[in-house]
Amino acid sequence: MKVQALLILFKQRKHRTFNYKPRFSEEHKPEDSNNTESQPDFISKWKAAKEGKRKVKGVLPVRTLILALVLLLILMYVLEKKYM
Repeated sequence: MKVQALLILFKQRKHRTFNYKPRFSEEHKPEDSNNTESQPDFISKWKAAKEGKRKVKGVLPVRTLILALVLLLILMYVLEKKYM
């Protein structure tokens, strides 16, 4: 009985095997020719749409510029009252 327990403890595990078939390998190309012809057309349309939507960001956001302007006006007012 103890011998069986020791054999179970030191028994080597077998590696797991899977039936994996890659989607994009050369062997498994789709036979449907309509799908392959429409794919480059879709990609080119997608890239063209993506390029048209690019936003150009400024150096500073508008919120930061407005805040800086308000602080500058407050500072000018305080300095004017102090030295006048």
